[in-house]
Amino acid sequence: MKRLKERFKDMNNKLLFFVLLGVLIGIIVYAGTVTAIKATDTGEFCSSCHVMGTVYEAFTQSPHARLDCNDCHAPTDNVVNKMAFKARAGIGHIYMNTIGASQIPDVLHATDDSVDVINQNCISCHQYTIDNVAHDSKGTCIDCHRHVPHGLGIFKTSDWHLKLNIDAAK
Repeated sequence: MKRLKERFKDMNNKLLFFVLLGVLIGIIVYAGTVTAIKATDTGEFCSSCHVMGTVYEAFTQSPHARLDCNDCHAPTDNVVNKMAFKARAGIGHIYMNTIGASQIPDVLHATDDSVDVINQNCISCHQYTIDNVAHDSKGTCIDCHRHVPHGLGIFKTSDWHLKLNIDAAK
C-alpha cells in the first residue's frame, strides 16, 4: 500500500509539472502571437516594403496618422475575421514582393475586398457624422474622401486619382 501511495504521489508531481509546463508554453505562445499581431498592424511594418514608402510618408501627414494601418485596412469586427483577412492579404503581399515583383503597378489601388473593409471601418468610426451630415453621393467613402487617409494628395502621381469617381464628387 505504501508503494502505491508513493507511485501515486510521483504521478501527481509529474502531472502537475506537465500541466504547469503546458500553461507556461501557452502563455508564451499567446504573448508572442499578440505581440506579432500588434507589430504587423503598424505603419512601420507596412512601410518596410519599399513600395509602401511614399504611401506611409503621406499617411504620416494625414489626420489619421495616429492610427495603425490595420485600423482601416483590416476588419475590426472580430479577431477571427481580422486574422483571416491579414493571412490572405499577407500571402498576397509576400507573393507580390517576391515572385510577382515585376507585376507591381506604379500606382497601388485597394482591392475590392479591401475597399469593402475600409468603407466599413470608415463608417464604424464616423457614424455620428454620417448620421448628421447629408451624404447624397452613391458608392463608398473612398469615392469622395480618397485624399483623406494618405496625406491629402501629397506624394501622389496624377495616375493615383484616375480611379476616383469624379461624378460622385460633383
